[in-house]
Amino acid sequence: MPIINMIKDKKGGKGEAYAFFHCSSSYQQIQDELPHLRHAVNSPSNLELFLKEGMVQEAREANVRYYLKAEIPNDTNRKTADELSAILNQAYQSPLFKEGEAFRGSIFYQNPKGNYVQRK
Repeated sequence: MPIINMIKDKKGGKGEAYAFFHCSSSYQQIQDELPHLRHAVNSPSNLELFLKEGMVQEAREANVRYYLKAEIPNDTNRKTADELSAILNQAYQSPLFKEGEAFRGSIFYQNPKGNYVQRK
């Protein structure tokens, strides 16, 4: 999958996961809502989130607007992907998504064998 090429293989004792998603809300609206989403799902206090808008050509072709990277020190990639999933699920229930708006997105993480897999 071409979008996986955006993910760099980084080591360093932290869990990492990556979400690629579409949302009609603005970058600033999402940034403003992230602390509330984290609180609503009781995210670990050491979870770090990095939001980007306007991605590479592959992402635009897949009709995704945003990239959200999650990191948790001293945790697994799978656990980090689970936390990211909880945040995106809560986001879908928030004012960021209009009623009836379909969620389009995927979460990826590197498994212990070193392959990037989509969280199901």
